[in-house]
Amino acid sequence: MTKLKTVVFIIVCFVFLPVWAGVESLPHPVIPNGFGVNIHFTDEPRDLDMIAAGGFNFIRMDLVWSKVEKVKGVYDFETSGYDALTKGCVRRGIQILYILDYSNELYESDRSIRTEAGRKAFAAFAGSAAKRYAGKGILWEIWNEPNLKHFWSPQPSAEDYCKLIEGTVGRIRQADPTGQVVAGATSQIPLDWLEECFKRGMLKWIDILSVHPYRSQAPETVIADYAKLRELIKRYLPPEKDMPIISGEWGYSNLNWDKSRLSEQEQAQYLARMFLINHYQGIPISIWYDWKNDGTDPNEREHQFGTVRHDLKPKPAYQAAKVLSSTLAGYSIKQKLDLGDEDDFAFRLTKGQCEAIVFWTLGSRHEVTLPLEPTEVTLVNMNGEKVTINWKTGNLKLRAEQSPQYLQIGPENREIPQATVRSLPK
Repeated sequence: MTKLKTVVFIIVCFVFLPVWAGVESLPHPVIPNGFGVNIHFTDEPRDLDMIAAGGFNFIRMDLVWSKVEKVKGVYDFETSGYDALTKGCVRRGIQILYILDYSNELYESDRSIRTEAGRKAFAAFAGSAAKRYAGKGILWEIWNEPNLKHFWSPQPSAEDYCKLIEGTVGRIRQADPTGQVVAGATSQIPLDWLEECFKRGMLKWIDILSVHPYRSQAPETVIADYAKLRELIKRYLPPEKDMPIISGEWGYSNLNWDKSRLSEQEQAQYLARMFLINHYQGIPISIWYDWKNDGTDPNEREHQFGTVRHDLKPKPAYQAAKVLSSTLAGYSIKQKLDLGDEDDFAFRLTKGQCEAIVFWTLGSRHEVTLPLEPTEVTLVNMNGEKVTINWKTGNLKLRAEQSPQYLQIGPENREIPQATVRSLPK
């Protein structure tokens, strides 16, 4: 049976917090500070205005070595478009995750780095980039999906990848003490591959671990995978060191892995739930792949990931992100609520003295009961449309539907019965 999903939010009050303060690389852990999108452009197109307006506070973009260094030892960040992109993001309060990636035929013959000369040249390039954009709170990620042959040819090598990290980290930190170094960036969450990297010392060198939790299943299935990953990290993490996990790339195409179709409405629901589940799991940054459709071929999977179409016309996913980001701005999830059904997800959120509830169902459409006293509320759907609701008896009964809904109430009803809460997973 196809599972239907609904998200309902109960909002007490509304405020935006800054996306990033000064030179801090990780955002404050409130919605929507860690929400972002992958992009595939440089310079300063109007996309950046739409990204900011949609509630996305991060972009993740390749800073391609071969585009910057076309002559040995000469780094061109201006005509390659990275100067304009960086300035455009800073001007709009959008934080940047730059992927220092891919090979350069000046030094390496394959799409990988396997020689000492190549490693030294890559480190010099990374240091030059970090120096140029120092002080802007940029996250510096080393490579993209090195566990795939497509991105590390002719064959992925944890040993070679770790040698690259070890030789690059120092140059980045020296050039930009305010930035943080990200690595891993794995396709999905391959525990065996990551353990090979951990054994070689990767967790000692980096500040943040990135994974790309792609899956054909619903976003909630990632919870078990994060638990396994955290257990693995504990085995290799140096004492007294913290290791944040970020979701550096994850999205759902309208053309599934098995070539079946995912409707634009379903894609929008997955986007909202992905951001919420990642936030619940303590993931400080969640990057949706992709900002816009990379082409117009309906039969090309890579052309169907966007929150907007190739011509920048918004898809339902864009509106879902915009409504979620504005409606829950400043809130963070504190506790999981138990509604009596394992298919129902419910969370208590707080913002100072204000409180909210978010919940949805993985089952078929059905009525759910929220632990609230009678009052007047405003129901906001995924498109931002509103309706007023009154009820006179104890608790609030609502129908869980496929599309997200947001329920705003007055501050006099902000108290939530504490007997129904569970602690967040560690």
